[in-house]
Amino acid sequence: MLKRTLIIGLIGILLLSTFAVIISAEERTYKSWEELGLNPEGWLDEVVFIPEGDRAKVVDMMIKGDAHAYFIDIGDPELFRKVRESPELTYNFSYGLYYELTFNPVGPIYGQDEFNPFSNPRIREAVNYIVDRDYIADEIMGGLAVPKFVPLSKGLPEYQRHREFITELEEEYAYDFEKGKSIIFEEMEKMGAELVDGKWYYNGKPVVIKFIIRTEDARKDIGDYVADQLEALGFTVERMYMTSKEAARYWIAGDPAEGKWTLYTGGWITTAVSRDDSDNFDFFYTPRGLPVPLWQAYKPAPEFDEVARRLAEKDFKTIEERNELMRRALELCLKDSVRVWLVDQTAPFVRRKEVRLAVDLAGGYAVPIWPFTAKFEDKVGGSLRIANSEVIVDPWNPVAGSDWTYDMVIIYATTAPDFVTHPVTGLQVPIRVKSAAAFVKTGIPTAPNPEETGDWLNTTFVPVILVPADAWYAWDPVEQRWITAGEAGIRAALARVRVNFGDIVGKLRYHDGSTFNIADFLLPYILNFERANNASPLYDEGWVPGFTTWRQQFVAFKIVSERPFVVDVWVNYTALDVEYIADFAVIWGDMPWHVYAIGILAETEQKLAFSSDKAAKLEVDWMNYIGGPSLKILEEMLNKAEETGYIPFEKFLGKYITKEQAKEAYSLLRKWYNEHGHFWVGAGPYYLDRVDIVAHTALLRSAKQLFGE
Repeated sequence: MLKRTLIIGLIGILLLSTFAVIISAEERTYKSWEELGLNPEGWLDEVVFIPEGDRAKVVDMMIKGDAHAYFIDIGDPELFRKVRESPELTYNFSYGLYYELTFNPVGPIYGQDEFNPFSNPRIREAVNYIVDRDYIADEIMGGLAVPKFVPLSKGLPEYQRHREFITELEEEYAYDFEKGKSIIFEEMEKMGAELVDGKWYYNGKPVVIKFIIRTEDARKDIGDYVADQLEALGFTVERMYMTSKEAARYWIAGDPAEGKWTLYTGGWITTAVSRDDSDNFDFFYTPRGLPVPLWQAYKPAPEFDEVARRLAEKDFKTIEERNELMRRALELCLKDSVRVWLVDQTAPFVRRKEVRLAVDLAGGYAVPIWPFTAKFEDKVGGSLRIANSEVIVDPWNPVAGSDWTYDMVIIYATTAPDFVTHPVTGLQVPIRVKSAAAFVKTGIPTAPNPEETGDWLNTTFVPVILVPADAWYAWDPVEQRWITAGEAGIRAALARVRVNFGDIVGKLRYHDGSTFNIADFLLPYILNFERANNASPLYDEGWVPGFTTWRQQFVAFKIVSERPFVVDVWVNYTALDVEYIADFAVIWGDMPWHVYAIGILAETEQKLAFSSDKAAKLEVDWMNYIGGPSLKILEEMLNKAEETGYIPFEKFLGKYITKEQAKEAYSLLRKWYNEHGHFWVGAGPYYLDRVDIVAHTALLRSAKQLFGE
């Protein structure tokens, strides 16, 4: 997957000349910022996040000026009418929110000798027939939704590419209650269940569907409707009404084998206009999707697993081959149906008229670009009050913390990523990256989009992409060193990306006052390998499937220059757009090494764990950098690190960090913790000043205030 001839010298000359152009090619990047109203330092003085799940109350708050924007859609038709008629409010539509039914696939026996009918893929598949998606879209959602059958959003490019084929599947799986009933009854009897007086029993006990129904939005009514349909089939349904936080401890954090839940009303948001959703099957249906117990319980059919993997790893040579894989995945995902998709929303996002926010056509306001565009129309500065249905849901840590959108919208503001995506085109807009050059093997089905993205990326197609022998290929947790491409026998890749971050070493400032060290860039790469190797104390079984996919696509990297900071990355990752290859190439953590270090110590001593999956296995707390019992343990680790001048992976990173620098870094982190009460440190436009995980509030302030600007 992953010839030395005279062409090497010719390519080298080409690369050197290209690099000379690239490192000064920043003009178009800044033009793109201006076109979007984007400010990499943010426009505001502070941002306050307020939890409020009552949409009617939030609308009143915005009309009165007590809140400026709501980061959840206003999906109720009558409430939306009030928004449209208000002279104080305005709104934007997005098309990337969707609802589904998530099944617990464990069984047929789970929990306390209980029967789970949805361990049977054919019964899950039949649920597609017993839910009337038109009823949900028209009656429950008031017309602000359209039926959804597959994990591709109707308003986005991937669906349109395969529209004709998907339409055939939609017709095949259209609402037909009697057909679904016939299949379910047939399979239930095969599994040994009995229908007695219109109710299903197994070993003399009723078959109970423990149905977690979210209460904050239309999923309350959707859940009740689905529960009614299941009861009409003879199931006993236990309706478990819960908020997101209450539900998370069951479907995300809990072990599905315990049988505490059977079905969940899931909701998702595509946080950017996605131009390539070929990896959705791998994410939603295989253990490679997330390192949490539910995903690790997924057992897709071998063919589906292989098709999903190939799409995720871009393991195809032509567009025609990709299309064939996509069509097969669309068929097989409906056969699997660990998720039954219900509706794509036409979602209104609401704000006061004096507030400017970039709206992403997929994700609305709650997307990574918001911290760089949010401002008041008539001034620079000011305090913006953002309401969200939840604020602070799960633990935050820099490795495997919360990925809830309610948490991520705050995290976005504290970090400055390599790229954000354009809210309309879905293409990359550079934030931390100054410029890049991509060298792609001729024949790979990909193309750049210079008319849409500008001059930050220079693309060249060449017949061969050679990997130099001294490039770093893999980290060895035992010997604590990088194995080179030469040692591993790796000679070629599908693409090489040279990324220029500018003159940031010792200059880019983190919120605690420390500055960028090359170790900050290297440490996340090392962690990827450490967490996937059972010889490491940081080994996390739940991370292995995700790492396996990444390892198939990442080949090697090499530091080209420290000033400016320039890296070469070789990958076997391909995408329809070259910009996505450039984005994939670099892991940019945007956190200093010493912030990772205290967590590494805590997990090494098995006092905390980065991931929820490993925390459950070790019976310790899921590591939380912003609150709860974790803080005392992390403070203990900080004391130890500061006292000893601890350098993680010192045999290698000691080349970039001295003991004195380490102690100084920990001293800055201690000062930060004493002042702010948490360990969350980034380099974004805003810093987390105060956070309350009990009251679920967060206060962000402009990072410029930290440095007297």
